Amino acid sequence: MSPYDPSAFPPFAVTVDLVVLTVRRHALCALVVRRGEQPFQGRWALPGGFVKADEDLGVAAARELSEETGLCAHDPAAPVAENGAHLEQLATYGDPERDPRMRVVSVAHLALAPDLPAPRAGGDAHSARWAPVEDLLGQEGAFGREDEQQAPLAFDHAQILGDGVERARSKIEYSSLATAFCPPEFTVGELRRVYEAVWGVALDPRNFHRKVTGTPGFLVPAGGTTTRQGGRPAQLFRAGGATLLNPPMLRPEV
Repeated sequence: MSPYDPSAFPPFAVTVDLVVLTVRRHALCALVVRRGEQPFQGRWALPGGFVKADEDLGVAAARELSEETGLCAHDPAAPVAENGAHLEQLATYGDPERDPRMRVVSVAHLALAPDLPAPRAGGDAHSARWAPVEDLLGQEGAFGREDEQQAPLAFDHAQILGDGVERARSKIEYSSLATAFCPPEFTVGELRRVYEAVWGVALDPRNFHRKVTGTPGFLVPAGGTTTRQGGRPAQLFRAGGATLLNPPMLRPEV
């Protein structure tokens, strides 16, 4: 290996940013935190932080997920944990001007989990909340509660959030990812409402039931029923072993 001078290369930092999505009150929501420090003090942002010198990227993302939400990254090879969340790498963002402090490259991750409780702020965050993605991505990226002035998300987080939402919307067409928004046992109706929330459309209940129960390996009966949605008892299912859906569940055109 030819010798080289490390000082000849400018230093830069690496962060992980999290697009944490859940379905609350039949709406697709993302976790945002209000920054308590500069830069962008007081602005809403995605949770995340700097990668430690001895950390793998996946380990750093799982640590930030745990610190911000109390969730553990779910190991696909292990049984689904009660506080487990699907976690996958989304994309890398490296615009030299994305962070005014220094050159910072962010490796964004997408996390999905069932209906989550009110979040708690951690690290340098002043507060945290769930917000509908339509509000976060609407009005040219400006966002704010009713009692505050609207402003764009900090850094390039509107772009990262948009990419994460589109990843979720497209991936549930051909994979079983939608079940990551559901509890371990769920009804077909509950799964349908996940699709409707993520896609932002209404689906025909009968056609949806036929498609998901007719796709080999997508759903398996859990051996019980529930009345938690009201009405007659509905059969409970668990996610099957299929990772790819054939045929895919195509998103309706709107």
